[in-house]
Amino acid sequence: MKNITEYNHKKILVLGLAKSGVVAASLLHQLGAFVTVNDYKPFEENPDAQGLLEQGIKVICGSHPVELLDEGFELIVKNPGIPYSNPLVQGAVELGIPIITEIELAYRISEAEMIGITGTNGKTTTTTLIFEMLQSAEKQPLIAGNIGTVASEVAQIATSENKMVVELSSFQLMGIQTYRPKIAIITNLYEAHLDYHGTWKEYAQAKSNITKNQTEEDFLIVNADQQKLIDLIRFTKAKIIPFSTKRYLTEGASVRNGQLVFQGEEIMAVDEIALPGDHNLENILAAVTAVKILGVGNESIRSVLRTFRGVKHRTQFVKTINNRTFYNDSKATNILAAASALKAFTEPVILLAGGLDRGNEFDELIPYLDNVKAMVLFGETAEKLEEVGRMAGVKNIQRVENVEMAVPAAYKLSQEDDIILLSPACASWDQYRTFEVRGDIFIEAVHKLK
Repeated sequence: MKNITEYNHKKILVLGLAKSGVVAASLLHQLGAFVTVNDYKPFEENPDAQGLLEQGIKVICGSHPVELLDEGFELIVKNPGIPYSNPLVQGAVELGIPIITEIELAYRISEAEMIGITGTNGKTTTTTLIFEMLQSAEKQPLIAGNIGTVASEVAQIATSENKMVVELSSFQLMGIQTYRPKIAIITNLYEAHLDYHGTWKEYAQAKSNITKNQTEEDFLIVNADQQKLIDLIRFTKAKIIPFSTKRYLTEGASVRNGQLVFQGEEIMAVDEIALPGDHNLENILAAVTAVKILGVGNESIRSVLRTFRGVKHRTQFVKTINNRTFYNDSKATNILAAASALKAFTEPVILLAGGLDRGNEFDELIPYLDNVKAMVLFGETAEKLEEVGRMAGVKNIQRVENVEMAVPAAYKLSQEDDIILLSPACASWDQYRTFEVRGDIFIEAVHKLK
């Protein structure tokens, strides 16, 4: 960890806790800042806040009072989940107080080079693939970010011998100032999170922030099949390396004659890859590009791709019971992600879906329901999804209270060789704190089946 002094004796507000806020507050306290923490959860119900108070950090809980800004903070470290429409955040913007997220702290203290991965879909799989390939090649990788491990915590143990592989959300990228990954990846870009960002333009701009500080010495890996993405990043100074699943590229990564190819060199046959789904080929090509830049050999790449079967909650194989195969795709929190999962299977599918109603319709899902023989629906969007299922000609549709009840209901509807797929197409927050909780409940319910 770099011994930096820029936060020493600065008055800093850490807005919102959760894992990243706790780590950021402790780190800044360690770096000599005068830290105040503000979290919405009441203090008596907030063990994180209680622990920070024991460290000697000032804690204010129960609301986000705008009056806090009267204390003269020089910097705000905002939890990514708190929107910029929050009155306290708006007030800070009006006062010109800089607002960052903890990924900026991680970058400033890290001795390790960073590989930053963002995009609408595929971030977690791409991040994990890169980590596994680097590990196979003994490159001493560390994994962090939106994937679940707080980046500013991992950065404290990183050395110049490590490579930090960091998954980044648009929420995190809105709060960077100097963050500059050696290698940046944008897997793809589709309309998402407009309830947070408000407009497509703001969402796209947040994603493009991943390359705004890169120089000619850095690399930007992008999906060449999306012209709007290519147009978005034309400003970058980094060396652009594209990947494509649709056409052969002499520069970058693509597929030729059934082979994965990078810069004209064949790496392995596509049919040797263990991870199912055309959408995962995008993730694989992006990951291969990143590790080839870092000098990873083909054998390390092949050993990972022949055995890697997916990330937990992302088209994750769970179990086969009486020739019915269960997959957990709880991380499919939007229509596109669910569509990608459905495209991965040619077998009859029983789809478990539903969740938070963000006001959108689900008509875009209809073309992907051809091999769906039944739907088991739950959550706020169950009625909307039932209507879409009827429009697509799905004959058997049931509604249940929750994911736990959906599993036995789906099993009763199934026959041998069916796929039972949890791919909600919605966020989890109407019933579950996170998509991970939703997925874990699904897995537990599957293992309870007899």
